Amino acid sequence: MSLTDAEAQARPRRPRPSDPAVLAAVEAAVPGIVRARASDRLGMAHDASHYLLTPQAVLVPESAAQVAALMRTGLPLTFRSGGTSLSGQGVSEHLLVDTRRHFRGVEVLDGGARVRVQPGAVLRQVNARLAAYGRKLGPDPASESACTIGGVVANNSSGMTCGTHANTYRTLESLVLVLPSGTVVDTGAPDADARLRALEPALAEGLVRLRDRVRGNPDSVRRIEAQFSLKNTMGYGLNSFLDHDSPAQILAHLVVGSEGTLAFVAEAVLRTVPAHRLAATGLVVFPALREAMAAVPEIVAAGPAAVELLDAESLRVAATDPYADDVLRTLEVRDHAALLVEWQESEPEPLAVREREAARVFARLDLAAPARLSGDTAGRAALWRIRKNLYAAVAGARPSGTTALLEDVAVPVPALADLCDDLAELFAAHGYERSVIFGHAKDGNLHFMLNERFDTDLDRYEEFTEEMVAAVLGRGGTLKAEHGTGRVMAPFVRRQYGDELYDVMREVKRLCDPAGTLNPGVVLTDDPRAHLRDLKTVVSVEPEVDRCVECGYCEPVCPSRDLTTTPRQRIVLRREIAAARAAGDHALARRLEEEYDYDAVDTCAVDGMCATACPVLINTGDLTKRLRGERHGRAARAGWKTAARHWGAVTRAMDLAMDAAAAAPAGLVEGASRAARAVGDPDTVPQWSRDLPRGGTPRRAAPTRDADAVYVPSCLNTLFAPADGGPGVMAAVRRLAERAGVRLHVPEGVENLCCGTPWSSKGFGEGYEVMGRRVRETLLSATGGGRLPVVSDAASCTEGFERLVAAASPAVRVLDAVTFVAEHVLPRLPQPAEGRRVASLALHPTCSSARLGLDAAIAEVAGAVAKEVVVPEGWQCCAFAGDRGMLHPELTASATRAEAASVAEGGFAAHASVNRTCEIGMTRATGETYHHLLELLDQVTGGDAWTPGSSQR
Repeated sequence: MSLTDAEAQARPRRPRPSDPAVLAAVEAAVPGIVRARASDRLGMAHDASHYLLTPQAVLVPESAAQVAALMRTGLPLTFRSGGTSLSGQGVSEHLLVDTRRHFRGVEVLDGGARVRVQPGAVLRQVNARLAAYGRKLGPDPASESACTIGGVVANNSSGMTCGTHANTYRTLESLVLVLPSGTVVDTGAPDADARLRALEPALAEGLVRLRDRVRGNPDSVRRIEAQFSLKNTMGYGLNSFLDHDSPAQILAHLVVGSEGTLAFVAEAVLRTVPAHRLAATGLVVFPALREAMAAVPEIVAAGPAAVELLDAESLRVAATDPYADDVLRTLEVRDHAALLVEWQESEPEPLAVREREAARVFARLDLAAPARLSGDTAGRAALWRIRKNLYAAVAGARPSGTTALLEDVAVPVPALADLCDDLAELFAAHGYERSVIFGHAKDGNLHFMLNERFDTDLDRYEEFTEEMVAAVLGRGGTLKAEHGTGRVMAPFVRRQYGDELYDVMREVKRLCDPAGTLNPGVVLTDDPRAHLRDLKTVVSVEPEVDRCVECGYCEPVCPSRDLTTTPRQRIVLRREIAAARAAGDHALARRLEEEYDYDAVDTCAVDGMCATACPVLINTGDLTKRLRGERHGRAARAGWKTAARHWGAVTRAMDLAMDAAAAAPAGLVEGASRAARAVGDPDTVPQWSRDLPRGGTPRRAAPTRDADAVYVPSCLNTLFAPADGGPGVMAAVRRLAERAGVRLHVPEGVENLCCGTPWSSKGFGEGYEVMGRRVRETLLSATGGGRLPVVSDAASCTEGFERLVAAASPAVRVLDAVTFVAEHVLPRLPQPAEGRRVASLALHPTCSSARLGLDAAIAEVAGAVAKEVVVPEGWQCCAFAGDRGMLHPELTASATRAEAASVAEGGFAAHASVNRTCEIGMTRATGETYHHLLELLDQVTGGDAWTPGSSQR
């Protein structure tokens, strides 16, 4: 659907202009951190929740000192990091402070027993650092690939296995806090209490007074102990007053779960837990939900790490997941339910004992299918991927134009089955169809999802919420177990805790934030209808992205996230353009479209990594390609179509142009290209720079009888010469194959073949079809109708050829050269002499190699090349993206900054990738020469001597 078609469905919504006085006050306090363009504000107005508020501006401070200066302005602030929160605590109509951009520090302490982290660090990336020590963080929410430590602390995150014993609250050691006054307190410092009493006497004294008040009231103690025996993130963590004595520790633990309403967390020190290396996982399927719930206590008695519930609708959605196994795909779901169970141990024998006990439990249960546990890594990963992506996958299948909202409650485990019955009755009574129930059954924690049209009638949602609140509280439960109170349950805090404890919470807020400037309207509110305001309506815009639920899982893998926009922001800005038009605000729509061109279209690497993280497999690169195509005029389309017909001549001309540029004075060529870009379109005229290589070597046919494979060297070999000192991958592949006795056939007309990426990435559909037809015809003939595999020597080209021949009949199999060498060449080569192997290798896998699943083959070849192989911290797509690194070098610079810093610290003997343009991008970013991995293998297994990794500094 086009934006014009969607206008009628969008509810008119006009964002208020930013207040110039507010922006001036921020600029005076901390210059240079304000982002107040329409795209900045509206792109960050959306998070994973069903609330939508447009901030006055987005602020990007770089340090705790800058945050303290912001606090002292007295302006309302909301802190936002990963944007994965589900209860409305990460959106604001005031100032939104982005803490993901600059607060990403991770420091492993005490051999992994503890870790010091900043709020912008992604949970999965912290665990990756801890993995080398056999440790991990306790909280393990389903959003671990995207949520950040700021949110983990602010929401008191828990998850699949940690229960209440290893959640954020229980594993916290200390926090560095910035209070609303601007005071900075390290609660782990030896003088923390003395400092707090000296700098914030009213706060320190007030916390002690509240501690004594709570402890002196038996009813308060009873209520708190009952509430916090469950997973519970409703209101403030009043168990802090029972568990801790000193003001600093009480404050630190009150801040956990406070959702940014009490202080800013600049740093946290967390205790870690063992990362068990062995596990047995299985899906236990029951005839109905009540039977599954009835089995939970017996299964829990067998000591599993996780017991995850999936109801019938969840199973139907899970069966459509590409990773679903035979049990899921073949199950004819009626009223079924399932428990995903896992036992974890560090040694085989204890795990075997666990498995035998589990088998005895399963044998006593009435199951709908045989239950089996598996330790297979791939199978286990697939099951957990399905479970972790379940919410977004179910929400992605919602009716177009509806908003998905996920509720999160907990009750004592014995009441779980009855609560499931209550919810089913409520769904039916209020007409909520295809609602799902899933969650952490071991902890009595249920999640359930509703689809609602908030732009029509709120009565149904309001009535359902009132009845659901009564059902949960009536069974001794909590209205928020994991996701935080936010806006959605703030009106019900008093009802859950009673007047006395609610008054204690009010006093906590007054002591910490007397002016009420931190995250107004979140956790506590006097508005009984606050949960019904500022609800998000979703506009149907275009088929590529309408399934998006704005979960944010895509953002950590996006190479443009620190420069312009993320995939989520690209999508929501399209929705905002439609909403502006529907509201009649055509000036806003035009402004958003103008900003969108560079922010979302020009600087998208179309690397497809977003699809690898997206639970509903949205590739925003597909949207970008179409939008680029819509910008092309007739002449451009005709020119690229002609180029496809004469690709050999075109690449040869570009090869000669690169040679000429390399031979001319560098300053002259750089100046000429800058002038051309100033006159022309920077998105079509590349910026030549002196670090680019000269032209390469033309590809030529090399017919071979009785060949083992068809080899199609990438046209990148023609466009770019090999890295300094190396023979290039084209020569390396041929020499490796020759030494192994493997025969390669290079077909006639190879110079005119291309994987199609230059056309597809730019949206030139006609030229892409021309090249596609030629490739399919040539390769079908060369492979003897698909009898031989096709080998490509650049990962992006391997992926491109796969797409081009997908429609070929008979089928043609395409292998990346690294895979082909690992499987068919390396086993036939002599073992490299130890003296020839490289001491250490910095390896940069590519986005294409990640999507193609080449990790194992790359690791095998790299292990033959080097004694130590390291994928540096901060690895991601380099965003050179064909010619994108020459059109927008700032994109590659931003994408590679973290990885380049790790490379600089590593002191590696050699550096490698598996794509020529990625080698160029990483060489530019690091100042170290990157070669294709197969060039290095050629050298260490007997090729001509040359020196890899010579510095370009």
